[in-house]
Amino acid sequence: MTFHQCTRSIRWFTTITFSLITLMSGFVLPGCQTQEKVKDWNIVYILSDDVGWNQMGYHGNDFYETTNIDRIAGEGIYFANAYAADPVCSPTRASIMTGKYPARLHLTDYIPGSPYPYARLTTPQQAPCLPLEEVTIAEKLKENGYITGHFGKWHLSTDKNYKPGRPFDPGSQGFDVVFTSVKPKPDADPDKDAHHTVEIVERSIKFIEENKSQPFFCYVSFHTVHRPIMENAELVAKYENKPNSDDPVNNPIMGAMIERMDIGIGLIIEKLEELGLTENTIVIFYSDNGGLESLQDQAPLRGGKATVFEGGIKVPMAIKWPGVITPGIQSETLVSSQDFFPTIMEMTGTDYDKDKLDGVSLMPLLKQSGDLKRNTLYWHYPHYHHQGYKPGGAIREGDYKLIEWFEPSIMGGDGQVNLYNLKKDVGETTDLSNDMPELRDRLRQKLNDWRQVTAVQEMKVNPNYDPEKADYRHIDSK
Repeated sequence: MTFHQCTRSIRWFTTITFSLITLMSGFVLPGCQTQEKVKDWNIVYILSDDVGWNQMGYHGNDFYETTNIDRIAGEGIYFANAYAADPVCSPTRASIMTGKYPARLHLTDYIPGSPYPYARLTTPQQAPCLPLEEVTIAEKLKENGYITGHFGKWHLSTDKNYKPGRPFDPGSQGFDVVFTSVKPKPDADPDKDAHHTVEIVERSIKFIEENKSQPFFCYVSFHTVHRPIMENAELVAKYENKPNSDDPVNNPIMGAMIERMDIGIGLIIEKLEELGLTENTIVIFYSDNGGLESLQDQAPLRGGKATVFEGGIKVPMAIKWPGVITPGIQSETLVSSQDFFPTIMEMTGTDYDKDKLDGVSLMPLLKQSGDLKRNTLYWHYPHYHHQGYKPGGAIREGDYKLIEWFEPSIMGGDGQVNLYNLKKDVGETTDLSNDMPELRDRLRQKLNDWRQVTAVQEMKVNPNYDPEKADYRHIDSK
């Protein structure tokens, strides 16, 4: 059955089932699994764009249909506290590729970003792209005999005028087979695969078919559900007619887009089964940042994309690793996008220098052999964003999260920090900064120390500040 036939019929399972064979092959005693040939593990890394934590069926949402994503979670492990290293796309993608915090790379905003020349604070001049001297997952896997393929969104070059052989495009960053695509224009035809979902899937499947006899890294990078949101009218109507379609959490157009993506993910999984590759292929699902709040409420999380509130940085993440991960595990451990690099290196037996990375390997969690020797994550977002909140940074240590807002912090005003207990208050509704001054001050100092060690780019007072033009994204905005 072709992708188009599948999407036309739109007849998909509404519940997850597991065969006895899958359960038997996936269940292992913790710490007892060994790999005879580590190098033979294939990797299918699926990255969605702006898909919110609350849009997953396995997180309890029954409006969006994520049958195949749920299957990855159900047959593997899913993370209740998975984070993006940044609340927008390019920096998180850079952290995935390099294992480093975006702040260390000086790539903390989407490319090319918006300078806001008249805002109260100046925006740092960030790196224009992912530097070629940075070593990517794909480059390391190639050293270990893998063939590598990139299909879909890249957004780590200086611009999106992708050409074969051009520096900074995927082909110069370790990928052997490359298909790059960009988001549609607002007037694109929704019935003509506007977000390239069909094409991304078909190219990925072709790559898997052609390289089934050797270890491969297949990077499947969707545009779903980035703006402009659009999808086939019939499929959108299906979601418009669902109960609670008018709930701010439920966006019918996004529902249609996510279902189209989920269908494609199912076809990739089906192809792995058809080729007999299921038992030696690791499948990962992840989103590059939280959803856009103006299009879909992130409740129970606060905020959305381009904010350091939970709605901007908490994301869905699931990993299926047959015979190694016991099916159906939920982990509460704090994990982030920079952890993929060391994890994939150890999954595939690829040599790497862990001292050069900010991420840590998730192998103890995947194999249930222990926990991570880390309970703290950091964020640095020194930027204004037309869809976001004010510039800020954050630290999460255990259950507590402190946010520092750069405008009042640098200018000396009130409301410089917020402190939340995320275990009790996932919606970040109750600020504890005045109730717990010792913890507040310690976390703030720890965040400042991290910025110093990481050599982040700081904001400064803008001598060209103009309150009447502060919301201009560029000099010639209006």
